[in-house]
Amino acid sequence: MLEIRPNCECCDKDLSPAATDAMICTYECTFCADCVKNVLSNVCPNCGGGFTPRPIRPAIEHRKGLSICHQPPSQKRVLTKFSKEELKALADPLKSLRPEER
Repeated sequence: MLEIRPNCECCDKDLSPAATDAMICTYECTFCADCVKNVLSNVCPNCGGGFTPRPIRPAIEHRKGLSICHQPPSQKRVLTKFSKEELKALADPLKSLRPEER
């Protein structure tokens, strides 16, 4: 089950559970769409993969036990340990490759 992390790991922007600009990689690294586009060039600084929009967990229980009330999002904030220069150094040689080619 997705953690639904509360912030962008690059700029620390708050990303609510219903944020439509939250992006994740296959390892759930979480970034805002602006950082994915303008800083990371769609290259995850941790795994080198690409990003996809983070799903939004339903707020309303349509099936018993399945909603954000029953599986709340994470409150643990995560920040990248890499500088913007290090992020760019990883992204530059990979950004011209589609994620499925990396």
